[in-house]
Amino acid sequence: MIFLESTSAFVTFLAIAVFGFIFVVASSILGDVFDHGDFSHDADGHGAGPSLLSSRILSVFVTAFGAFGAIGIHLGHGVGVSTAMGFGGGVLFAGVIYAFASFLYSQQASSHVRTGDLVGNTAQVSVAIPKGGVGQVRCTLGDTVVEKVARAASNQEIPVNTLVKIQNLVGDVVLVDRAE
Repeated sequence: MIFLESTSAFVTFLAIAVFGFIFVVASSILGDVFDHGDFSHDADGHGAGPSLLSSRILSVFVTAFGAFGAIGIHLGHGVGVSTAMGFGGGVLFAGVIYAFASFLYSQQASSHVRTGDLVGNTAQVSVAIPKGGVGQVRCTLGDTVVEKVARAASNQEIPVNTLVKIQNLVGDVVLVDRAE
């Protein structure tokens, strides 16, 4: 009877590990299909990074939980100790995957430029700005060149190739003055 009890716990932990592994493989192949319920947040318009509740991290936890639990049973430990071993192994492996995913996420570059980042920068007039009218300026932020519709803040004419300083934003139009 004790053999059946141990085998049953071993098989249960092994089944949990197999289920988790199948889910790891499925989420790797299908990608974001499983992550629509992900509870990560996006506070500033940029992705917040990986979530602890992403399908990949949870499935690694389940896989490691089952595997370490099965190892505990195989080594002759009881269900309680094996469950603790499984939980510890799951947390450890899920933590390693989370740390690795966070590292990869931090290495991503973005070409997204917020228009608020333009204020205070110097730009060059690419289409002349007539008195009371609009033209266009070109500004470089890092490796990104941004072209914006521009109006002279002082309501003066500004010719092509003049350097200007972006003073403010009004909708999609930047207000500029000649740079000194």
